[in-house]
Amino acid sequence: MPDIPPPERHGAYPALSPAAQALAARCESRVNELARHMARETFEQLPGYTELPADVKDVEIAATVRNGLRLFLRRVRDTRGRAGDYSLFRERAAQRAEEGMPLHTLLRSHSTGVYVLWQALRDEAADGEEGALIELVDFLLHGHEAIIGAVAETYLDEQAALFAEHREHHRSLVRGLLDGSLPPARALAELGLEGPCVVVHLHVPQNDEPSAPAVADRRRVRRVQTVLDRVLGTEAVSLLSAEGGHVIAPQRADDADGIRAGEELSARLRQVCGAGVRLAAVTAAGPQDVPAGARTATDIVRVARACGRPAGLHRMDDVLLEYHLSRRDESSDRIAALLDPVGDRPELIETLRVHLEHRHDRRSTAHHLGLHPNTVDNRLARVAELTGLDIASSRGNALAMAALLLRGSG
Repeated sequence: MPDIPPPERHGAYPALSPAAQALAARCESRVNELARHMARETFEQLPGYTELPADVKDVEIAATVRNGLRLFLRRVRDTRGRAGDYSLFRERAAQRAEEGMPLHTLLRSHSTGVYVLWQALRDEAADGEEGALIELVDFLLHGHEAIIGAVAETYLDEQAALFAEHREHHRSLVRGLLDGSLPPARALAELGLEGPCVVVHLHVPQNDEPSAPAVADRRRVRRVQTVLDRVLGTEAVSLLSAEGGHVIAPQRADDADGIRAGEELSARLRQVCGAGVRLAAVTAAGPQDVPAGARTATDIVRVARACGRPAGLHRMDDVLLEYHLSRRDESSDRIAALLDPVGDRPELIETLRVHLEHRHDRRSTAHHLGLHPNTVDNRLARVAELTGLDIASSRGNALAMAALLLRGSG
């Protein structure tokens, strides 16, 4: 038995002996027979194969098998590859990904085909051709490795593209639902959501990460999406950016107001995105209520931020007065303008906001801001001097709070 050298993995495959070429040539007349046998009998043992349409088996798969057999026989005669050798394999892999055939079934079909070809070569070999048979099997397995790589790469690329397209379609539906450009009932039906929903607004803090901003943003969105899938299930749909966004999920029977889901989301998101995560959950009884629910959830988070509430899950009851004061009408611009004299002094605005949030407790305000209590007094006196607001009075306190909230909503 001749000593067959191993194939060069990164160079040209060594030429086959005349005996190996002659053995392979005797199988050329069986190409059509082998293709039909594989497409109609051998592959029937693979999971899900029997559900494929008959024309896919008899035309597409049989043609792919014939292409593989002829490629092998041509390579036996001339071991040099040609551009486009794997093009049909790649095309079929993309089609199978689009049709939803599992990758393991597709790869097993190629491996099974290799086994059938090996059987044909073995049956054709006569006594004394053992060395030639070993050459051909070595050559066959080497080529199979390259084909499997091309098939798997194409399948995964196509699957990733399909997934991205599907997610972008969902994003466009959610965007149209929230901005009113799509009828709510139609958008939710296409999204596969029926019945009452929970609408969540998220605000995710921007952390300083060592990676490039675009990379950090993508990583943050992936982390948030992973948490959403685990807590709300994959039926939930979202419109997210690195700063947060909206999520619409089916209402659970054991969580009619969405508070339990909101609490779990808050806890999990704090673990992966930091302690500054804020969110609000609002229920929507029907499709027509979803856009308003999204606006309400957004406003609850905005008001909670503006009035200095600690991060976490916010409920309407937590900010009931502040929410009311932040509603805009014909008087809103004039109230917001009360703080214009200190609009270019962010340290004064922040001191006023924290002081109101801490119920006029100067020491608590100073501790929160890291200041001396006398500095707090001086800043508040400067606010009163420049704006004319007496925040120690009930009226001045209410006007200052409303002005802060209205400026925050602009």
